[in-house]
Amino acid sequence: MIAGVDEAGRGPLAGPVVAAVVILPDNHPIAGLDDSKKLTAKARARLEEEIIACARFSVAQCCEAEIDDINILQATMLAMTRAVEGLDLAPRHVLVDGNRLPRWRYSAEAVIGGDALHPCISAASILAKEHRDRLMIAAAEHYPQYGWERNKGYGTAEHLAALRQYGPTPLHRRSFAPVAQLELL
Repeated sequence: MIAGVDEAGRGPLAGPVVAAVVILPDNHPIAGLDDSKKLTAKARARLEEEIIACARFSVAQCCEAEIDDINILQATMLAMTRAVEGLDLAPRHVLVDGNRLPRWRYSAEAVIGGDALHPCISAASILAKEHRDRLMIAAAEHYPQYGWERNKGYGTAEHLAALRQYGPTPLHRRSFAPVAQLELL
């Protein structure tokens, strides 16, 4: 009943921040779990299927407006809380990747680099990243000029050039400096 929590999407200029929580079964049979950033897209997709098939999990998010209203750190903590509260049972203990914990009722500890150390956090990292990537690929169909299917909303040269040329979309985080600076022009 140990749960792992991680997030995806704290740094991008567009899109939500997504958090996932995973409780792996005892003696989990999933080989290859690691920090999602260290895995190929193909490996993440395969592992996501395996996690979903055998684990208890929940995925939640905070949208761009929430990020702008309460800041990215608080939105991340809120998304993590929503994810854990979305489980069908309360975990005995929660391991959270990073150096901060949400203010919640759960027994928990922050683990720096936890997505490479604890399989349950690795699994959460994979679910959060895969979920967020799919959201940004779908958003790219509506806003193809930003290249979100490739950059997932991060401030790449391609994305910044499109932002300067076309301006922000409703999915841009207006409180983030590159977007806020454009709106001042």
